[in-house]
Parts: sequence; C-alpha cells; structure tokens
Amino acid sequence: MAKLRKFCAYKRLERPYTRTSKFRKKSFIRVRPHSKIVKYHMGDLSRKFDMTFDLLSKQDVQLRHNSIESGRLACNRYLEKNLGKKGFYFEIRVFPHHILRENPLASGAGADRMSTGMKKSFGKPIGVAAQLRIGSPIFSVSVSKNNIVFARDALKRASKKLSCTCSIVERKVEVTVKSKKQVKEIEKPVEKKPAVPLEEAGIDVIEEQQPKTAEEKPSEPAEKVNEEKVVPIKEKPAEPVTTEEKPVDISTAV
Repeated sequence: MAKLRKFCAYKRLERPYTRTSKFRKKSFIRVRPHSKIVKYHMGDLSRKFDMTFDLLSKQDVQLRHNSIESGRLACNRYLEKNLGKKGFYFEIRVFPHHILRENPLASGAGADRMSTGMKKSFGKPIGVAAQLRIGSPIFSVSVSKNNIVFARDALKRASKKLSCTCSIVERKVEVTVKSKKQVKEIEKPVEKKPAVPLEEAGIDVIEEQQPKTAEEKPSEPAEKVNEEKVVPIKEKPAEPVTTEEKPVDISTAV
C-alpha cells in the first residue's frame, strides 16, 4: 500500500482548478476522490444545550480529509465514553471541497534518469482537502453547564490530530426572557376598530345596478302586460248657432 506524503507538501493554499461539468470533456477533474469523513452531525440533534465550544484555526491552511476524520473519531469517542450518546452535540464545520493533485514519477530500479518532471504540473487527483482561513471554525461541541470540562478535553484531543495550531473559544447561547408586561400584552385580545365609511375617507363610491333575479321580480299576469290603457274622451256640449241678417242697400241694386 502506498504511503501518504507529509502534510507540508499540501499545506499551502492553492487555486483550485477543479471544475466539474455535466459534459465530461469540459471538466478539469474527471473523477472526484472519495472522502473518508463518515458523519458531520453526532450526538443529540434535537436537544438545546447551554454552552458551545468552537475549535478555531490560527493560520491559513489546508486540512486533508484523513486528519479531519481522525480528529472526529478522537473527539466523538471521548464524549460518548463520558457523557453517553445523548449528552452532547458534536458538529464538523468544514467540508473538503478542494481536490489535491500529484504528478506521479517513476520509482524503482533504474528510475534515476526519469525522476525529473514538469514544474507545477496538473497531475492526477489523489485526495480532497478543506481550505481554512485564520479564525475559521473546524469543530463545535455543545454540552450542558455541568459538562464543560469534558467538552474542552475532547476538543484538545481532536486538535492533536490536525496539522495546524488551534484555539478553543467558548460561545454562550443567549436565551431571551420576556417580562410580565410583554407576556400580558401578547395575551390581550386584539381590539377590532370600527370600519370607516368610504365617503368619509374621501373615496368616491360608484354603485353598480345589478339586474334583478327572477325571484325578486313581482309576478304579474300575462294579460295585463299586453293590455294598453285606454283613456275615455269627454264630449263637449254643442254650441248654439246664431244667424244674423244683414240689411240690403236698394240703391245699389240694379
């Protein structure tokens, strides 16, 4: 079995030319190496604990998946042995996205003449690593107030498996307690305000005349609808006719 190279060969942060595409010809890395990290969340996931401790890195560094998995095993076994499987919550805060590459060289008898290679060659993928900056969290452990000592010791054991200097930081979980006045205000029923008429609010209301339905129309007989109203005409009395006789001039008559 091939022996792992030392961490100093992969310690520096490099630009990850690790593009993967749905078209295989456009991918820089055809196959992604398998990660050895088994779990990322351990312990009691539903319970809320009082104190949380974070393991932070003090330098810019790359962590291989081998070292992250060995730190997880050391921390998880110590917590399960002292607190049980439901007495803590343990989480891995990093993920190995970066793909490590190496240019394979010939080895064995008579390989001295072929040991030289191209500088900064692309190489073949050999593993994965997580790129970290200063102050980025690696592990987090949440416990109750009575088990603070066990959480610190577990993170110390995990830091010895990593290839960088680390620090343990305590993080308190803030719990907001509501006062009696706030509780009473929440419990009060909401008073419904009377609706303001639209005319007072300065909004013009246009009433739409809706056609009456068959139920709202009064029932009328069919005969009355077709009948026309006849108004009787009053006859005026006949006026008396007067005949006046005019005098005839005899002198003009022939």
